[in-house]
Amino acid sequence: MVLENLERIDRGHRGSIQDKIKKKNGEKILKLGIVLFNLQHYRVTSRSSIIVIGIFPTCLSNMRQHCKVIDIISHKNAINSKDRTIKRKALKARILEDIKETKKKVEGIIERENIWTVPNLLCVGRMVTSPYLSYLILSQDYQVALWLLAFAGVSDLADGWIARTWSSQASKLGSFLDPVADKLLVGTLFLSLAWVGLIPVPLTCLVVARDIALVVAASYIRYRSLPAPKTLARYFDPTHATVQLAPTIASKLNTAVQLSFAAGTVAAPVFHFVNHPVLQCLCYITAISTLAGADE
Repeated sequence: MVLENLERIDRGHRGSIQDKIKKKNGEKILKLGIVLFNLQHYRVTSRSSIIVIGIFPTCLSNMRQHCKVIDIISHKNAINSKDRTIKRKALKARILEDIKETKKKVEGIIERENIWTVPNLLCVGRMVTSPYLSYLILSQDYQVALWLLAFAGVSDLADGWIARTWSSQASKLGSFLDPVADKLLVGTLFLSLAWVGLIPVPLTCLVVARDIALVVAASYIRYRSLPAPKTLARYFDPTHATVQLAPTIASKLNTAVQLSFAAGTVAAPVFHFVNHPVLQCLCYITAISTLAGADE
């Protein structure tokens, strides 16, 4: 601390204060680290200034108003306010950069998954063959339709077994695709068979309405579980993983009953047992099973 042209008001403490001041180039220098709590005993003459180096805030508050502080230089007891601002801005920028980098890593590692698996391809194949299967039924080519339906049933069993056996083949997308493929297959079968008069129309309406409700519910669950931002591009991007669906045992049994009834109805014209009592009994079982699973 450099004290220029200072005149002591209280002479009684002159000795104790002056002992701490030494001469340097004709100026009075106060050693660093010395804190003068009674600095108010000094006053500035001839509008001279005080240069304070690393003084405590308590000392600054004790100065008279006419003591002008020209500069505060940082050392272990005081940090320049400009340096604090620069460091604060640099720290804020570094934190924002870390947040952006973390978001990119989370989006790349957690949200995305491998969709090119064997079960997913089998589900897509089952969905693609459903419209052609409907065309065969409407054309009354029941024999080819029966073979194609058998292939769809085998693929349905195979994709589930592969996903359970090899964990690398399981995916959250597959948990959506499998029930959607089943509902699409069942819906096209019942609509086509009802059109040609092999299945009652009320039963078809019941089955299709339930399947539509389940598909809408699954779509809503995907939207709610999709991480932000929720955009159409991200919603229809299959690589963005969301919540995984697990079908209940009742749902699996209901799907099996519906497919069995549809397969038996397709096979009836081929093997000549249309309107067989077994088919009629299976029709009632399908209706009861569909109604029982309506609250899933």
